[in-house]
Amino acid sequence: MPFQLACSRRALQFRFEARTSRGKLDHHTAYYLQLFNSENPETKGWGEAAPLAGLSVDFHPDFEQKLGRLAIAFNARNINDLAEVENWLLEKELQQWPSLKFALETALLDLKNGGRKLLFDTAFSRGEAGIPINGLIWMGDETFMQNQIRQKLEQGYSCLKLKIGGLDFETECALLASIRQVAGAEELIIRLDANGAFRPEDALPKLEKLADYAIHSIEQPLKPGQPEAMQKVCAESPIPVALDEELIGVTDPAEQRNLLETIRPQYIILKPTLLGGLRESRNWIALAEERNIGWWITSALESNIGLNAIAQFTSTFNNLIPQGLGTGQLYHNNIASPLSIGKGYLFYDKNQAWEAVI
Repeated sequence: MPFQLACSRRALQFRFEARTSRGKLDHHTAYYLQLFNSENPETKGWGEAAPLAGLSVDFHPDFEQKLGRLAIAFNARNINDLAEVENWLLEKELQQWPSLKFALETALLDLKNGGRKLLFDTAFSRGEAGIPINGLIWMGDETFMQNQIRQKLEQGYSCLKLKIGGLDFETECALLASIRQVAGAEELIIRLDANGAFRPEDALPKLEKLADYAIHSIEQPLKPGQPEAMQKVCAESPIPVALDEELIGVTDPAEQRNLLETIRPQYIILKPTLLGGLRESRNWIALAEERNIGWWITSALESNIGLNAIAQFTSTFNNLIPQGLGTGQLYHNNIASPLSIGKGYLFYDKNQAWEAVI
């Protein structure tokens, strides 16, 4: 009997108004693919497509229509073999829709493993070990950020990630100084994410100043698309530089290699929803490791369906530094799941059930 695709959606509501470099957010829409055999429709593989406004290359007004057309086209093919589904993932058209590709790939993995939302058999998915994660501090006014920092430290995080560029630079330095008064570099790792907020002419002086606070790394200090300027920053910065947005939309393997060899960052950040899935992320990791470039994996405001897939994929790698997988608690109406956070680790509790999602 043929395999079929069905679609649904959920408007995820933030617990607070989140400010990003691309504006303010109060909700985020997640779309779900359900892959199943028409002979056994109760066993479904789930995948999530949740493109981000201003960042995902496939965030378009007609995204939902595209998703519907994808399901119609898939169902019309009368596919009877999961290997054919895998081949479909390689089709050129899907390269332009990375979040859909991620959703289909993870739905396929889920279905192959019995539709239990257990995509990989690892110590994490068996509930035997957690994944170290950073505590994310959202942009906001000084009081809002101070409150978040205090809460994360009380919750036992050993790594914090701060979004910078939204406040006056001196105010941000004062925030970092206040953190270091409480916790030194041997107790707390601090990562920064500039989201391209610095200009080429003032990036290095700012990085020199930020280095006073023993910063682990800074993500995307310059806007993407300035390879020569970014190469200079990576070569001369006293703080290791991580590329994030710079990777988005770069799908050709030769272009990927050229980007890493030209800019030579110290780290790259992998967001499977934005890069086109797990296979694409694994390819980036291989290219990075060949060049002695570090990496970590980050979720991109997915609901627990997408976060679970990314976390289980992450758990297939060894010797993990803190990953960026702490976004599951951001929503009032996230899908209830076995995922939980404690003392700076993400866990999968096999004794907790998944919410039934229609």
